[in-house]
Amino acid sequence: MDMKRRRDAGLAYLSDSPVMEEQAETRRLLQKLNFMDRSDYEGIAKVVKELFGKSENAMVNPPFYCDYGKHIEVGKNFFANYNCTILDVAKVRIGDDCQMAPNVSIYTAGHPLHPDTRDSGFEYGREVVIGDSCWIGGNTVICPGVHIGDCVVIGAGSVVTRDIPSWSLAAGNPCRVLRSITEADRWRLFGGQELDEEARGMIEAWLDERGRKEAESL
Repeated sequence: MDMKRRRDAGLAYLSDSPVMEEQAETRRLLQKLNFMDRSDYEGIAKVVKELFGKSENAMVNPPFYCDYGKHIEVGKNFFANYNCTILDVAKVRIGDDCQMAPNVSIYTAGHPLHPDTRDSGFEYGREVVIGDSCWIGGNTVICPGVHIGDCVVIGAGSVVTRDIPSWSLAAGNPCRVLRSITEADRWRLFGGQELDEEARGMIEAWLDERGRKEAESL
């Protein structure tokens, strides 16, 4: 089995010439993306669509870094703010309506623990999965193999080493669940402040419109 197949099967592999050529192709796309006019939103969106393995209406604020791009699958309306890094040795699957604050890092790559084995150059990847409608706070690190459920908020500066269940507010190093997100949070901002009436009215109108469109699509 060649090294690319070993990598994609989740087995230990070496970054040989064919593997590095795949990364070189990605780096050429990243070079284009990271030096584009930052106000060229349409151009950036086109490069992101070309870079990712799957996306729909995805937006990234450059600079952005990844190993392959094609191993990254994001749902509708994905947004990654400045300086996002995704080491996609293994698959990274992200659901609809997810937001990444600045300096979020998602790692799938791992290395052997023992130095003799590690010095051989072998490495491996473990898939990361993030559900729908998640907000990942700034400077968060998500480690290999982590699965995060739907509607999760991860506080800034967290190091996520284990799975996080749906509808959770989680934070810390290591990241842990602080509490569930409930109906009582519907009209509150992150710090607990109540939304003003004008904003609440606009959100209610938007939710009604979204519900109408979803009903019409059935």
